Amino acid sequence: MPARLNSVATATATATATATATETATVSGSEDSCRPAPLPVLGRDVTVPLVVGGEVSYAALDYAASAPALQRVWDDVAAYAPYYGSVHRGAGYLSQLSTELFENSRVTVHQFLGCRESDQVVFTRSTTDSLNLLAAALPEGCRVFVFETEHHAALLPWRDADVTYLDAPRTPAEAVRTLEAALVGREPHGPALVCVTGASNVTGELWPVRELAAAAHAHGARIVLDAAQLAPHHPVSVRDLDVDWVAFSGHKLYAPFGSGVLAGRADWLQAAEPYLAGGGASRTVSRRTDGGVDVDWHTTAARHEAGSPNVIGAYAIASACKALTEAGFEGLVARERELTERIRAGLAEVPEVRVLSLFGEQAARVGVLSFVVEGWNSSHFAAALSAEYGIGVRDGLFCAHPLVSTLLGSDPAEAAECGAPDASAGERSLNAIRVSFGAGTPDEHVERFVGAVRELVREGARWDYRTENGRCVPVV
Repeated sequence: MPARLNSVATATATATATATATETATVSGSEDSCRPAPLPVLGRDVTVPLVVGGEVSYAALDYAASAPALQRVWDDVAAYAPYYGSVHRGAGYLSQLSTELFENSRVTVHQFLGCRESDQVVFTRSTTDSLNLLAAALPEGCRVFVFETEHHAALLPWRDADVTYLDAPRTPAEAVRTLEAALVGREPHGPALVCVTGASNVTGELWPVRELAAAAHAHGARIVLDAAQLAPHHPVSVRDLDVDWVAFSGHKLYAPFGSGVLAGRADWLQAAEPYLAGGGASRTVSRRTDGGVDVDWHTTAARHEAGSPNVIGAYAIASACKALTEAGFEGLVARERELTERIRAGLAEVPEVRVLSLFGEQAARVGVLSFVVEGWNSSHFAAALSAEYGIGVRDGLFCAHPLVSTLLGSDPAEAAECGAPDASAGERSLNAIRVSFGAGTPDEHVERFVGAVRELVREGARWDYRTENGRCVPVV
């Protein structure tokens, strides 16, 4: 470690050790049936009021939208904060320290993603920002192939390209066959890009990324992996999956500080105009005799990182990468699989509940499930979970309108707004309920969720609700 970083490392180690000792003392007497989460997160001790009276510890089960910050990440950021400075070219101590921290974070992410030696890691604002950056870097005449099942962050950035939208497959094998058929028939045979999710933000189902990458490469196309829902739950290796790029968000990886990543091949990025024009992206700028300016742009990741970068966001992502790696994905995946099966088994005991799925009950998935409840508007059900049980889930279309419409058997062209029910409570509308969890979820939250679903379906809500600004809210 560079000498400048010793102060930050010492402060971080002290804070982390204190938090770990506190967590250990808190849970040392826990029963096996109420295991704590393997990775402590902020907000684990927050209590919220219930409309029926009293308070309860908040069960955050909306990780697919934004995961809570890991305590480790928070401690690392807090330890660094006094040393914060603007990166690159600064002569001062704090600027030099921040620059080393920023560039070391890039190395950490490169290692976490199993990137090839020549791959670049570009820090962005989010998965959406990353995929829009790549869309702006597409070579002229590039064809894009994307399944209708994608999150809007992966579905929409390609509007200026020649896009082929592929129908939702019903098995992983069908996904590969659908892509191969589309690639075989493409004309002209120029550059092409396939965009695919690693894990659905609606169903949590894992997609056959390695097989899709092989199909893309066999037909002269490249592939970008939307790992927003995969990276927090499952190891991601650019090399092993043989993808050309990977994109993800810090706020889903337990690092909610407004940062994201696009990592992968450098050639298209180096050949493209900078995503943003400004300081940091340029090496030299000079006036011309005709009054204009000549610019020599960087060919490194800095080419697409104009302006003062989000150092804290990048460092937070690196901290989360280290925490997940040190915790060991094998154990995290096994525990999450167990929690997933516990929720699925509990929901299966309620005949009125239908879990949404593309690939069927046996499909592998991460800790994300969506469902509908017969006789309930999903917004009403989610509001009751929150107000009466202190459980935070999400309802709506999850920024994946075509997919949810397909899963609900509705017209994919039907207009609907994320999270806004278009029918009163108790009536069917185009929305669903999503529960999502991860390494910061204790067993108790899962048990409380399953019990609350059973009770709501069996006994109904204990409170009255009304629609306000497109949402169901308790009457007060």
